[in-house]
Amino acid sequence: MAADVDPYRPKALGSNALYTPTYVQSHLTVSDPASLYNARIKGRHVPLANPAKDRPPKSTSKKSTGKTSVRKALVRDRTRKGGWQLEKEAERFDLFVPLHRLWVEYMSELLGLASSSEHPSRMPNSASMHPKLVKADLHGSLLTVRQSRNPCLVGLSGIVLYESENAFRVITKINQVKLIPKQNTIFVLAIPLYSTLDATQIPSTSRPADAQTQAQASIPTVLDVPHLEFELYGNQFRYRSAERAGRKFKAKETIEL
Repeated sequence: MAADVDPYRPKALGSNALYTPTYVQSHLTVSDPASLYNARIKGRHVPLANPAKDRPPKSTSKKSTGKTSVRKALVRDRTRKGGWQLEKEAERFDLFVPLHRLWVEYMSELLGLASSSEHPSRMPNSASMHPKLVKADLHGSLLTVRQSRNPCLVGLSGIVLYESENAFRVITKINQVKLIPKQNTIFVLAIPLYSTLDATQIPSTSRPADAQTQAQASIPTVLDVPHLEFELYGNQFRYRSAERAGRKFKAKETIEL
């Protein structure tokens, strides 16, 4: 290399040797690159990269306007307004016994149970009840916890006041409202063996006001009459009652706790 060569010296370009026209025309393989440059490139704005696209704000994205977000917003609004809370004076088991009786009559009609006077010795076909039980409304039913990872919940029994996707809210005979999760819990659902539409299977609880302050264990429920018991596996029952009514259930094995 010669000693007088300066590699950092800027290259001298004359007025007739502009860099862009010279570079573009030298890389064109057409017969007349000058005319093509003047027609398509000269005096025009040529982007060297793709322009950035404008993204919509997060508030109008598909995720925030989906059905799941709307449903969660409704649940938060109901919870904030106290839609699922009972007043302290209303936490009494005897107040919800009529709701339980109404549910028993609903199950008698749904399952088509026969009265005890018509077929006193015939047992109903339990296999035909399964498709109807998984889609039935359980508000007012009497559930008992048979198995759970929480030992404090085993044996807990009460009338269902509210069913959500992941839990049951029940009231026990000692006037306590409990929230029982469905996950990893096995419930026992009791239904009457015979129809109660004739209002003779479960006796009435109409009694004087002073007698209603006695022990709540004397109030009759479906457990006080001939009944059938079915096991509900909470892991397979984690749906809302409205969703469960239109869902197609498939028989599958369940791993024991």
